[in-house]
Amino acid sequence: MLSHLHATRSTAGRTRSARLEICPPERLQGGRHWLARVKGWLAASWPGSEPMPTVRPERSKALSAAREDFFSAVADLQLPAAAALLDRIEFARSMRELWHLRAEVFALVSLERDQLEADRRLATLNRHFPTRSPRSGFGSLAAPKDMWP
Repeated sequence: MLSHLHATRSTAGRTRSARLEICPPERLQGGRHWLARVKGWLAASWPGSEPMPTVRPERSKALSAAREDFFSAVADLQLPAAAALLDRIEFARSMRELWHLRAEVFALVSLERDQLEADRRLATLNRHFPTRSPRSGFGSLAAPKDMWP
């Protein structure tokens, strides 16, 4: 029934792809040149120097907000695997690690509730991660912050 409805929908009125690809966040050190990372490591290990913060405050806030949404998505589940997933969410060290847990959240919610509820919860989690059009070949749909004055 659903496949019939999907096949009869007109694609002429669409202005962009109906589906967005949710991408993993970049690695923490991915944007920094290796020499800058070595200099930072040396400066932090020099006697008498202050320890370098490992995570910038804005990344820490983003990770905390995402972690709260992941907890909310799983907290009401009774399956034994849900407790293990909550532990993995609690100890995730980066947005990238949380991104990899999305599929497990979806699977557990769809098993205990239904697929519509799993889709809804996954949409809440996906807002924490970058998106792009799968056929565009370009990066994120959102403009970089430094592009606009």
